[in-house]
Amino acid sequence: MSDDGDERGFFSERPLAPDPVAKKTEKPHYLGHRDRLRTRFREAGPAALSDYELLELLLFRSIPRADTKGLAKALINRFGSFAEVLGAPEHLLREVKGIGDSVAVDLKAVAAAGARMARGAIAQRAVLGSWAQVIEYCRAAMAFEPREQFRILFLDKKNVLIADEVQQSGTVDHTPVYPREVMRRALELSATAIILVHNHPSGDPTPSRADIEMTKTIIETGRPLGVIVHDHIIVGKNGHASLKGMQKI
Repeated sequence: MSDDGDERGFFSERPLAPDPVAKKTEKPHYLGHRDRLRTRFREAGPAALSDYELLELLLFRSIPRADTKGLAKALINRFGSFAEVLGAPEHLLREVKGIGDSVAVDLKAVAAAGARMARGAIAQRAVLGSWAQVIEYCRAAMAFEPREQFRILFLDKKNVLIADEVQQSGTVDHTPVYPREVMRRALELSATAIILVHNHPSGDPTPSRADIEMTKTIIETGRPLGVIVHDHIIVGKNGHASLKGMQKI
């Protein structure tokens, strides 16, 4: 066999070596998707993105070198909505494949930032004059909690927020409430009015008979002390209920 034949055979059988320059310049497929999603967010605003797409934007920072679309969809499928993902307990977030400690903490940090922003909307201003912001804050803070919480907004004589405190935490369907303790704390803070808030983890904010009766007891306890109960708000994933608005108190 001639040298030319050997040479031709050699070149025909040997695989081509990868081009190191091409390998370095080739970008993962998900980078283009990220760029397009960011552009749509900037140009069309958050309303143009679905829940899972908005969640993808958050996950880009936590997971910089992987496709996050599937993970975002898995989180929505597990918890139901963008808000419910952020409201989910950290240990349940970690049960979703692909969510480690750092990603779970990042998501909870975003949730905390949202609640802090909502609280800022009612701080240092007359609460009764910004009722929509009060409801928004209460929902951000409590609507997706897995257990019942009893919260009190303490107000001064101008109905400006003095303090916002969780008084009790309970089970999935019950929280103990002690009217004397509520009023003791109101007097300690020199509050002249309060707004009661608690959540229903079931999602349905409809007040129970026990909710109504306990509210009436707190109202009667505060009356001789000069502490007014403006309302009792119940929040859940499916909305909110105002006992005063429903004429239950």
